[in-house]
Amino acid sequence: MAAISVLLHLKIENELIKKALLGFKGIKRRFELIHKDDQRVYIDDYAHHPSELKAAIQAARMMYPGRKLAGIFQPHLYTRTRDFADGFAKALDELDELWMLEIYPAREKPIEGVNSEMILNRMNLKNKKLVSNSALMKALQGSDFEILMTLGAGDIDRLVPQIDKEIFKKSIEK
Repeated sequence: MAAISVLLHLKIENELIKKALLGFKGIKRRFELIHKDDQRVYIDDYAHHPSELKAAIQAARMMYPGRKLAGIFQPHLYTRTRDFADGFAKALDELDELWMLEIYPAREKPIEGVNSEMILNRMNLKNKKLVSNSALMKALQGSDFEILMTLGAGDIDRLVPQIDKEIFKKSIEK
C-alpha cells in the first residue's frame, strides 16, 4: 500500500501500477510458495524468532485448515537459541511434525550447553526429531505430511532446491 501511495503521489498512471502489481511475485523467503500440487504444499520462510515462527505457522494453518503441517527448523545463532528456547519450543509445538537441524552459528562461537536439543527438550510435540542436513532427505521421505515449511535464517535456504527436487518433483514423476 505504501508503494502504491507513493506511485499515486508521483502521478504514475493507474494502468502502470496495475501492471507492476501483476508482476510482483512476493518477497523471497517470506511465506514463499515453493511447490503446490493437489496433495502437498511446500513453503519456505525466513522466520528465525519465536513470534515470526508463530505467525508463519498460524498463517499456514489458516490457509490449509485440517491438513498435516510439518516443519524443518534451523535455529540461528547460539545466543538467540539460548535466549528464546522456550518461545521457540512453544511456537514449534503448533506443528504436527518437526525436523530440527543443528544451530547455524553465523558469526558466533558455540556456547557450552546450547544446542538444538535445548528446544526439542522443551517441546510437548511428540513427532519431532533432530536430524543432520545430510540425513534430512531420507527423514522427509518417510513422512505423510501435506504441508511442509522450511523455517530459519541460517543456510537452510540452500536445502530448498534439493527438497523441492527430491521430495516434491520426484513424487510427481512416479
